[in-house]
Amino acid sequence: MSFPKLDVMLSPVEFESLPGRDLSATCCVVFDVLRATSTMTVALANGATGILPCGTIDEAVAARVANPNLLLAGERGGLRITAEISGSVGFDLGNSPREMLAEVVSGRQLAMTTTNGTRALKASAGARRVWLGCFLNLSALGQVIRDARPDRLLLVCAGTGYDSALEDVLGAGALCDLLWDDLGQAASDAARLARDHYCNSRDQLLEIASQAANARRLLGTASLT
Repeated sequence: MSFPKLDVMLSPVEFESLPGRDLSATCCVVFDVLRATSTMTVALANGATGILPCGTIDEAVAARVANPNLLLAGERGGLRITAEISGSVGFDLGNSPREMLAEVVSGRQLAMTTTNGTRALKASAGARRVWLGCFLNLSALGQVIRDARPDRLLLVCAGTGYDSALEDVLGAGALCDLLWDDLGQAASDAARLARDHYCNSRDQLLEIASQAANARRLLGTASLT
């Protein structure tokens, strides 16, 4: 079977199939723009030594038990995980870039669990390389990918719940556009759709992204604004 060199998974239903696939020749970029991959990117930029993606709350808590120096970060329903939610401990941090201050995360490793983003990262773990994708690191990411010259590049949109997320598709489309001269001739239809949507939206990107269902939900949560 011939695979496209550049492909995009547009919905969470798709990434759930990844653990059963041979990804040894594939590099993955996971997009959870609002907010996991953006939050992780800021944490690493502010000195965090690493992030352990956890698929469940129990997995994150178990990691903390094994390594008490870990910071626990994550959300359910957009809100920081409390002791009531976890059944044991309250998390140190939620899932907001604003919380990832250098004085908090510098020199520390995070165990992080979110509704979709960390599940998408774990589903992609069999890939040759896995990168975080968001608008904050787009230029650097493009250069890293060009240097790596992957046989296949799969952009994974984490989505929200079981639904596609507009902001993730826009992020994936922006990366497709950045790499189009290199990979566009071998792009899938999904990659073309994502790129076309980004190109049609980029002049009003913030306005369009703010109308995404996830953005409206976050903006409507008083404790997050």
